[in-house]
Amino acid sequence: AGRGRQGRKLLLAVWLAAVLEAVKVSPLIEKVSDHKDFKKLLRTRTNVLVLYTKTGEIALSQKSLKLLSDVAQSVKGQGTIAWVNCGDTEGRKLCKKVKVDPSSKGVGAELLHYKDGSFHTEYNRPATFKSMVAFLKDPSGPALWEENPEAKDIVHIETEKDFRRLLKKEERPVLMMFYAPWCGVCKRMQPLFQKAATETKGRYVLAGMNVHPSEFDGLKQEYNVKGYPTFCYFEKGKFLHHYEDYGASAKDIADWMKNPQPPQPKTPEVPWSESESPVFHLTDATFDSFLEEHPAALVMFYAPWCGHCKKMKPEYDEAAEVLNKGSDSPGVLAAMDTTIHKATGERFKISGFPTMKYFEKGQDMYALPQLRSKDGILDFIPQAPPAPEQSWEDKPSSVSHLGTEDFREALKKKKHALVMFYAPWCPHCKSSVPHFTAAADTFKDDRKIAYAAVDCTKGQNHDLCKQEGVEGYPTFIHFNYGKFAEKYNGDRGVSHFLFLFSKFSKLSEVRQGE
Repeated sequence: AGRGRQGRKLLLAVWLAAVLEAVKVSPLIEKVSDHKDFKKLLRTRTNVLVLYTKTGEIALSQKSLKLLSDVAQSVKGQGTIAWVNCGDTEGRKLCKKVKVDPSSKGVGAELLHYKDGSFHTEYNRPATFKSMVAFLKDPSGPALWEENPEAKDIVHIETEKDFRRLLKKEERPVLMMFYAPWCGVCKRMQPLFQKAATETKGRYVLAGMNVHPSEFDGLKQEYNVKGYPTFCYFEKGKFLHHYEDYGASAKDIADWMKNPQPPQPKTPEVPWSESESPVFHLTDATFDSFLEEHPAALVMFYAPWCGHCKKMKPEYDEAAEVLNKGSDSPGVLAAMDTTIHKATGERFKISGFPTMKYFEKGQDMYALPQLRSKDGILDFIPQAPPAPEQSWEDKPSSVSHLGTEDFREALKKKKHALVMFYAPWCPHCKSSVPHFTAAADTFKDDRKIAYAAVDCTKGQNHDLCKQEGVEGYPTFIHFNYGKFAEKYNGDRGVSHFLFLFSKFSKLSEVRQGE
């Protein structure tokens, strides 16, 4: 497999070098030779694929140029393709500064990807339109299923026309897996499905098709695809039934193909609110009155189909057994199905499941995405704090307190910004505040540097924190002109917060010994 990847990289580098060394380079491909221009490109574009070549002497076919131009056109507005010729005078200086040497690769070319202004990864996927476009549209996402050499026995379908043609011409039984690239269950089942395809090769056809794009909405409706993956079984072009054993092994799939049977009727699931649950189950009509009667309440907003909710229910029930008994409980646990009680869900802008919110005297105090276990809930409830007399945001300091409305605009103006994503109730956050504030005060006269904070429990800030990958509190992230630079995982003392930016500052006095 390693030699195969090296071979693909070799062919890719030679092909792309040939493309860009043409006399007539596509205007959609950015040619860069100056280091300042290169830095500006990375600062202004968040998703850049750069080809570094050693020389400019390789011939080009029009077909290759068209393919690369088509890729650039397809990702226009989402990604950028750039070229640096390390063989000319200016280009050589640039390549030296960024420490790239295409000649060291043997093929005289290297293809690197930059994300949010920083190096991300080396591109080593196939030099095909589909693979390159998929990569540039989701550089951190998984490779296409058909790129996996172990999936060679899967028939990969790209278009509805190909799908219809397969059903019309194929005499063998076909099991079709309709999937979406981001789907977790799909990713788990793909290795099993491809192994089953190899085991049954010649007797049956196991095929896969990404039907997530909206162009396939009609197809999904035709075959009742309401979730991913959905497996459909066909004989002589006719759909017979679905395959629904999502916990199957490769052998289970192969054995089922020998004697395909329709799914057995499922016993209807008893709604959580109708089960013997110690949790208080709320409705639109009872929500406000319940919070009036219970001054401290943790509410789980959920959807019956949500996998994470189902996993959490037993933990939540067990915690409720402890907290929902007796009048002296420090807080109670409640739940609401917002697929039924939509008014309350809309009122609190519930957009994902489960969403955990802590209410005090009827007021929405905090969003608590990290509370998923019985122990975590029991640890939190006795310590659930009252609203602070004076919030950090209200105290005078040099820390910039940002929210969804001004976060991007404020950071774009700062060459270096350290942002602390926090929750007011978090003990580790509270202990970090004085040190973080002291560091901000030290750099208050440096216009290029900022120390900022985002309260992830406030308003729409929760969505902002989620977008920035915040999974716990506090989370510290270093931004460069508004672009992600790195996560800071160092010590949280003032000297360490100062040291992070002291090398960038022109201030003569920076206290690093505190």
